[in-house]
Amino acid sequence: MDTTKTSLRYQVEKWLMMASAISARVSRATCAGANARRCVCVQALRCTGPVAIYFFCEGEGNWCVSPLRAERPAMSVT
Repeated sequence: MDTTKTSLRYQVEKWLMMASAISARVSRATCAGANARRCVCVQALRCTGPVAIYFFCEGEGNWCVSPLRAERPAMSVT
C-alpha cells in the first residue's frame, strides 16, 4: 500500500481542496472506546461557512475519514 496516499497530510489536502477551504485549523480529539484509536478534527473556513472533518488513524500512520469497525469477540467451531 502506498502510505503517502493514506498519510494525514495527503488526506487533509485532498478533502480540503474539494471543500475549497480558505484556512484550516487542526485539533486533536480523544476517541472513545476500548481501543481508543487516534482521531483528529480539522476545522476549515470556506466562503460558505465553516466545515469540520474527522480523520481516524488505522494504525501505522494510515489515516481515513471513516473509522474502522471495532473487533468483536467471536466464536468458531472446529
